[in-house]
Amino acid sequence: MEDPDRKTEVVLLACGSFNPITNMHLRLFELARDYFHETGKYKVIKGIISPVGDAYKKKGLISAHHRVTMAKLATENSDWVEVDDWESSQSEWLETLKVLRYHHQKLLSPDPTNSLQNTIPLTKPGRKRKQEPNRHDPIKKKNQSPDIKSVPQVKLLCGSDMLESFGIPNLWKLEDIIEIVKNHGLVCISRAGNSVQKFIYESDILWKHKNNIHLVEEWITNDISSTKIRRALRRGQSIRYLVPDVVQAYIEKNNLYSPESEDRNAGVVLAPLQKNASDSRN
Repeated sequence: MEDPDRKTEVVLLACGSFNPITNMHLRLFELARDYFHETGKYKVIKGIISPVGDAYKKKGLISAHHRVTMAKLATENSDWVEVDDWESSQSEWLETLKVLRYHHQKLLSPDPTNSLQNTIPLTKPGRKRKQEPNRHDPIKKKNQSPDIKSVPQVKLLCGSDMLESFGIPNLWKLEDIIEIVKNHGLVCISRAGNSVQKFIYESDILWKHKNNIHLVEEWITNDISSTKIRRALRRGQSIRYLVPDVVQAYIEKNNLYSPESEDRNAGVVLAPLQKNASDSRN
């Protein structure tokens, strides 16, 4: 039997607009967790939804306050997926890599037992027991094997559209793509028959780190998207069963999506395109 103490712990981080959050966004987490647990090598300990800030300047992007609130409502009954508003509260747009780094550092900082640097050099088990009187697992891990990974890996959870967006000029910095796939890893949910594998094959960078890109096939197809939700709302059509009921109620109460809201940021260059194009000229 597989020793659960030897499994690599994983935190799934999903970045995006969540404009609004849909049932499909929530399904991504469930599909990814099932995939990792079925390998027998990983244990998913947390899922994090990180809505992008208003400075992203995407067309039709409503206030981060509303998008974060809807995401929190959608996950209030989940015992493992949570919403983090750090990214959305920043005054400037943040690269996805910086958000990954932030959450990795957050895992290292609050609890010393989470830090790989702190657990490996420990030679005084008495001190460890004093800090963690009720937890014996870390001591077991240390005795069992010196190479047990005690720091959870933060992996970027995405759909195939985000992975393929790596190929859009100036949307991503090359060095950011390298660090994401090399140091963190991707979990990409794709529909059966999708061309994601071909996209990875045609990219030297992605191919080099293909073992750190986990492709999860979505056999129960689900074509819900935030764009289609907003279109239905503009047309006065029902979105029930496409988003959680609490999200639908919040949208209706606050009259969030309309032809006017869809025109927000119209004609404005997307923040990463603006920034990366400017950097490439300098």
